[in-house]
Amino acid sequence: MNKGVPTGSWSAFFYVMRVTEVSAPCTAQISGRRNMRLPVVTGFNTRKETENMSEAINVAEIFGEDVFNDTVMLERLPKKVYKDLKKTIEEGKELDLATADVIAHEMKEWAIEKGATHYTHWFQPLTGVTAEKHDSFISAPLDNGKVLMSFSGKELIKGEPDASSFPSGGLRATFEARGYTAWDCTSPAFVRHDAAGATLCIPTAFCSYTGEALDQKTPLLRSMEVISEQALRLVRLFGNTTAKKVTPSVGAEQEYFLVDAEKFRLRKDLIYTGRTLFGAMPPKGQELDDHYFGTIRQRIAGFMKDTNEELWRVGVTAKTQHNEVAPAQHELAPIYAPANIAVDHNHLVMQTLKRVAGRHGMKCLLHEKPFAGVNGSGKHDNWSITTDDGRNLLEPGKTPHENIQFLLVLTCILKAVDEHADLLRESAADPGNDHRLGANEAPPAIISVFLGEQLEDVLQQLISTGEATHSLKGGKLETGVRTLPDLAKDATDRNRTSPFAFTGNKFEFRMVGSRDSVAGPNVVINTIVAEAFSEACDILEKADDFEMAVHDLIKQYAIEHHRIVFNGNGYAQAWVEEAARRGLPNISSMVEAIPALTTEKSVSMFERFNVFTRAELESRAEIKYENYSKAINIEARTMIDMASKQIIPAVIRYTKSLADTVVAVKEAGADMSVQAGLLTEVSGLLAETKKALEALILAADKASDMEEGKQQAEYCHSDVVPAMEALRKPVDELEMIVDKEAWPMPSYGDLIFEV
Repeated sequence: MNKGVPTGSWSAFFYVMRVTEVSAPCTAQISGRRNMRLPVVTGFNTRKETENMSEAINVAEIFGEDVFNDTVMLERLPKKVYKDLKKTIEEGKELDLATADVIAHEMKEWAIEKGATHYTHWFQPLTGVTAEKHDSFISAPLDNGKVLMSFSGKELIKGEPDASSFPSGGLRATFEARGYTAWDCTSPAFVRHDAAGATLCIPTAFCSYTGEALDQKTPLLRSMEVISEQALRLVRLFGNTTAKKVTPSVGAEQEYFLVDAEKFRLRKDLIYTGRTLFGAMPPKGQELDDHYFGTIRQRIAGFMKDTNEELWRVGVTAKTQHNEVAPAQHELAPIYAPANIAVDHNHLVMQTLKRVAGRHGMKCLLHEKPFAGVNGSGKHDNWSITTDDGRNLLEPGKTPHENIQFLLVLTCILKAVDEHADLLRESAADPGNDHRLGANEAPPAIISVFLGEQLEDVLQQLISTGEATHSLKGGKLETGVRTLPDLAKDATDRNRTSPFAFTGNKFEFRMVGSRDSVAGPNVVINTIVAEAFSEACDILEKADDFEMAVHDLIKQYAIEHHRIVFNGNGYAQAWVEEAARRGLPNISSMVEAIPALTTEKSVSMFERFNVFTRAELESRAEIKYENYSKAINIEARTMIDMASKQIIPAVIRYTKSLADTVVAVKEAGADMSVQAGLLTEVSGLLAETKKALEALILAADKASDMEEGKQQAEYCHSDVVPAMEALRKPVDELEMIVDKEAWPMPSYGDLIFEV
């Protein structure tokens, strides 16, 4: 999507960030109230509400107004300081402290004008969410009783949060507390407005006292440098002498659910785990497909309007919004940005969705599978690579069979995905995704690449004859209606069942979970592709006849890695069997995926390119095992709590009511067989529930007694999760029988159809 927008270079970043470059005619009507606190919205029915909807401002006027972007820097920084900072951003030149002092002062002055009283180094530890410690701009008091507001270059460049309580996977002992945050000057600072007032947020990386990465940002930045270096080697072979940098560009589409906040608070499972651990399907689900792209309800439209405004102000290019397939499910998609900025923006998107939902009397659910029986949520990670002179290396052109550079890039990516399919699968592994992957809305757990008819045909020509002589054309799509124009038809269809699909001039990695940072998947994609580029360049740079060597290498890669290409239905059982015949891994769970991080193949690659050390990889594997066990333990304990304190007591009260009814009807001399049969059925399911509850308690207790790590995670997967499923089964059956007034929590119908 979003073709025609600069994708991937720093010039693309500044294109997006400059308010003056947002086309004035492309405006939207959005709320002009900065910090409006909205009541619960139940509909827009009154004249006053309708009038409020007409308040409007121009998107071009507010976009990026709370961002310390290129426009602001150009206006406020001395020319030399501005040029030095641009060199740091674009060329990686080191920034001296004197220059940082000037930048810090101007950043502080700008932020104070925006109402900021505090600043924070905003970073991404291995908790799955962002972290921040706030410091005010106040410095030592003056003799006159006033205070000085100051912010130094040292404070801008480096922070020192306590690192002892963040996950480190054994890299740091609990008593070793020191950690550092380092300013990522390539991702612009911004002012966030919320209940705390205004805060200057400075995107940073986070590392330990001994230099290991304790965050998502550091390895991402390392991987971006690696792929830039190796991609430059490749384009140099094809005569490009002007490019100085190649940047991975990312667009992260975000899916989410919205439920009413009052109903949310009546569900302990949603509160503690983010998903429903019990719940029977209502009579209607998503089978009519009437929610997908349907008219957006007014309450949701109001929420989306405010969300867009907040995102636009902090420079997030919120572009697309629509209803998703499941009831109460929606999606937001931005325009592409350099990978690290896209990661930061996606965190802002998730935080803003939650915050704005609260103001509208709703809760935003980002769990991958909050409701069984309907679609779950994910992220589509759209990835491409672009030179700083504006050339997208994944642009095939109109005749891809003649585009030798593109074909080399393409076959290198096939090689990378084939050789590291397990690692790519692991990058999208989390406990919630175990419930989603392979279902109707998500790709299967088997990694494959969709190329489409045009590129598959070119590949087949290369494999069969060693030379591609033609490319399939798109042609025209005739609508059969005279008043409608004939449409230009793409040369290939799309495939929503493919986990890694080529979609015009980018690859779309569809596996990422909706709660997860897209940093991890992009670290993997950047590094495995950089490795493939490096190995290709090692061969081609030594070739006596480059033209012959590159054709031979493209053919070799096409033949050796064609097994990863699959254009068919990824949901079909036939593909599972075919993938097994091809030798492709089918990794169905997070626990099975984690070992890919620490194979010798992975360690060797990451260490070779200085993206991860062995110790960093081993620590991440340990953290993931622990996170899985903790997530399952919380879910199990929540189920135990709900079953023991809510569900079983409610069913017991219901059975007493039934028993009283049976006695009363019998004494009246009427037929009580229906009541008696219902009592027997409910009592049987109640006994099954109690038995399953006891089994889950035993399994959860055993898991808790085990030492944290791989063995505990494996036990949780093999024993605790099945015990949870066994408890859910009779409870969901009871929900379909027990009087709704007696059921102790809102149903699926209440949650997803009454928003």
